[in-house]
Amino acid sequence: MSQYYDLGAETLWNPSQGASRAFRRHVALHEAELGVPSGIGPMVNDECRIDPAVFAVFVDALLARHRRTRHAVLLALSEGFTATVLALALRAGVDIRWDQPPTGPNGELRDLQLPYPFGMPRTPGAVEGPGWADGLRERAREPDRHMAR
Repeated sequence: MSQYYDLGAETLWNPSQGASRAFRRHVALHEAELGVPSGIGPMVNDECRIDPAVFAVFVDALLARHRRTRHAVLLALSEGFTATVLALALRAGVDIRWDQPPTGPNGELRDLQLPYPFGMPRTPGAVEGPGWADGLRERAREPDRHMAR
């Protein structure tokens, strides 16, 4: 059995129930962490509707947080989910704002990981500069290759 993630009459993704359940739990987690709704509606009769305008705001917020965090564990935990959301966003025609600034609204970096032992270099997180999103773009292509339409 599988479930359908639809935008209008188009199915963007048709994962197995297990993959869908895990994805939806990640959606709820990230909605709470970001403080914004995802635009991914409830699953009803194995179908879920995506609101493109709300989803675009969620994608922007998720990508901005991913870029500004430098905490290696948070990056590792969220990268696969972020790549899956980006693959859905690409399929949905969302204008992905890859050029988001790497800081929060007040210019601060967030989720910095303290080095251990103290004095050692900080664990690399989000990459600065024009090529920072290249790896994430490639990761977003991976789920897209496995998403049945």
